[in-house]
Amino acid sequence: MRPAGPPDQPGRIVVLTGAGLSAESGIPTFRDGDGLWERHRIEDVATPEAFDRDPALVLRFYDMRRAAAATARPNPAHAALARLSHHPGVTLITQNIDTLLDRAGARDVIHMHGRIDSALCAACGHRWTAPAAMATSDPCPACGRPATRPDIVWFGEMPYHMDRIEQALAGAQLFAAIGTSGQVYPAAGFVDLARSVGARTVELNLVPTDDARDRFDDSIAGPAGETVPAWVDGLIGPA
Repeated sequence: MRPAGPPDQPGRIVVLTGAGLSAESGIPTFRDGDGLWERHRIEDVATPEAFDRDPALVLRFYDMRRAAAATARPNPAHAALARLSHHPGVTLITQNIDTLLDRAGARDVIHMHGRIDSALCAACGHRWTAPAAMATSDPCPACGRPATRPDIVWFGEMPYHMDRIEQALAGAQLFAAIGTSGQVYPAAGFVDLARSVGARTVELNLVPTDDARDRFDDSIAGPAGETVPAWVDGLIGPA
């Protein structure tokens, strides 16, 4: 395995973040112990079939999530990763649909599952700032067709920016998975792609994932607001 490099030259780093990064900002993690997502079945609010079946329910769900995300504030983990993102050779990928990394000042965040603050035209692919309340009858600002949906990647859809992500992983020297369950693909397979090119791998999570010992060289357990700033300080020095 190749080392990450000295603190002032950390090498090519790819960071993947998940729901655990934003939990301390008051945004619930993906699903709780009974398999529900904010009291809804995943199948009812996070699939194309759910949207086809009951678009009003799906839009109300994301309207509520958009309102909640707007009141959340970045925590120290977001701020630390924002600082890291301004160093050369760092690629920051998030599975989260909130914009807390961006609001913390992170540079060029790759939102592989879309953004809660964005609307998408299902007809022409145009994107625009989402209104507080979204309706399928809202006309697209570009083509005028009433085909509005959340700009979110649902189960069964291809994540955004995969070519760019795979290119970054192919050149990684250090891969970090932060606050992610390691259960949702293709993101769960990024560590394996990084390992295949000789990158050192580290997991930072509240508790280690079940297979962390087999898939990661290092595992750091604890709240993201504590572990991530310390990890970033170790890479590039304190702020």
